[in-house]
Amino acid sequence: MTFAAGEPAMLFPAIEHRHRDLRNYPHGVAFMDGQYLPMSEAKVSVLDWGFLHSDATYDTVHVWNGRFFRLDLHVDRFFRGMEKLRMKLPYSRAEIESVLSTCVALSGHKSAYVEMICTRGGSPTFSRDPRQAENRFIAFAVPFGSVANKEQLERGLHVAISNTVRISPKSVDPAIKNYHWLDLVKGLFDAYDYGAETALIVDTNDNIAEGPGFNVFTVKHSSLKTPSYRVLPGITRQTVFYLCHELNLSVTACDVNRDELKSADEVFITSTAGGIMSVTKVDDNSIGNGKVGSVTRRLTDLYWQKHTDPEWSTLISYE
Repeated sequence: MTFAAGEPAMLFPAIEHRHRDLRNYPHGVAFMDGQYLPMSEAKVSVLDWGFLHSDATYDTVHVWNGRFFRLDLHVDRFFRGMEKLRMKLPYSRAEIESVLSTCVALSGHKSAYVEMICTRGGSPTFSRDPRQAENRFIAFAVPFGSVANKEQLERGLHVAISNTVRISPKSVDPAIKNYHWLDLVKGLFDAYDYGAETALIVDTNDNIAEGPGFNVFTVKHSSLKTPSYRVLPGITRQTVFYLCHELNLSVTACDVNRDELKSADEVFITSTAGGIMSVTKVDDNSIGNGKVGSVTRRLTDLYWQKHTDPEWSTLISYE
């Protein structure tokens, strides 16, 4: 490099040997590359296809009062997702469950949000061939978080329906949990612009699909419906089917249009991040009497009771 006469030579900064991150992170513990780390030290390479191309699958399970809830179903789905995406890890199911449990135990959290992730990884030569990538496993445990806060759980959420269309299942299989969230995020901003607290987006037929991280149910004359097309069949959604059977309630997976949603007696959403959460307003329409409904309350109470049932939950050892 040459410089004009009298012009001072430019001094390049030194290449740092370690990355310094001044951001704040929730208290928790992560597992990466055979190491348990504080959340602030859990980093993914910028060359990982999970970052560059959203080429990853994941699953999230929650811990409540020191017990995993429905861990088996979450791990089942995680392995199905990896198989469909042609990913492989050097860990068995039992080893992954052990890692998740250890993350929670090391964090000390009795109620936690626990995630397992498999990214495509990358290749040492930056190859564009996904077959040459070294798939990567990451897990972490942070404090439990909910889609709805305490006030919203008590009064019910205000949801807006966005005109954003969910990604086609012919492009991305919705049964594989993934990070293709741009449609969901756009829906969220539409909802915020409307003055609502969260969003539902639609399918190509303009029927209700799902929201960012949750499924939705309607209740009409004590019968329940939930969208079936272009949605993730959530574990909490599946759990509601079991609970309905126990309570002798009718429940169907089928198309749900906008009018059905707005004219329902009750509406609620379901997510690992919060469980069963009432919706009392959709767009400008109050749902029912504008308060949390009786069917929603019955299902919610039974849902949380199941968290101590050893057939539904797994005890964590903190010692």
